[in-house]
Amino acid sequence: MSPVKSKIIACIAPHPDDETLGCGGALLRHIESGDAVHWIIATDISTEIGFTQSRVESRDQEIDTVAQTYGFKAVHRLGFPTMRLDCLPKLDLVAAIGQIVKSIQAEVLYVPFRNDAHSDHAAVFDASIACAKTFRYPSVKSVLAYETLSETEFGLKPEDTGFRPNIFVDISSHLDRKIEIMQMYAGEMADFPFPRSEVTLRALSHLRGSQSGVRAAEAFMLLKEIR
Repeated sequence: MSPVKSKIIACIAPHPDDETLGCGGALLRHIESGDAVHWIIATDISTEIGFTQSRVESRDQEIDTVAQTYGFKAVHRLGFPTMRLDCLPKLDLVAAIGQIVKSIQAEVLYVPFRNDAHSDHAAVFDASIACAKTFRYPSVKSVLAYETLSETEFGLKPEDTGFRPNIFVDISSHLDRKIEIMQMYAGEMADFPFPRSEVTLRALSHLRGSQSGVRAAEAFMLLKEIR
């Protein structure tokens, strides 16, 4: 038998921490199996938009620490201003994501759910999906939308039918590590009933596990698959 070919994965996160909340366990599994995982971060904080220099520096350190802990192949920081993606030309975001998808020849895209409460998530979804067109990005074979605690469950659009997963990934042996990584983000975790709490992360993982017959799982909506 020929060896299984490693895959090139692109996790596209509107903000640092979305990757861990949405698919941290799946990313750990990919890396464990030898896949090359690229972390694309759409937004950045800066003093120009009201953040202190010390917070900007600590966020940079968080990103470095998280990337090293995962063992990502590369980190791609697009540098767009956080909480302002809906004010930017969509073409700029598409071009930035598309350039990376082409350069790394990404095969699998993890993207945020379109109807999350945060407008940055919607903008990143739209741009990411534009980078999944087969005739422009032939390397892309699979696109999966992830759910983000504190965003997906708070989407209240009347026309939204909700996050309805059809793919489940067993993260039973990676759940503790996922939570450890989330705790590297200063100020993003808080005590229950805050949505981004250890209690809630474990509860969602166990819920998705109960739906798929394992102890803990992450759930995704498969949007595209070419075999």
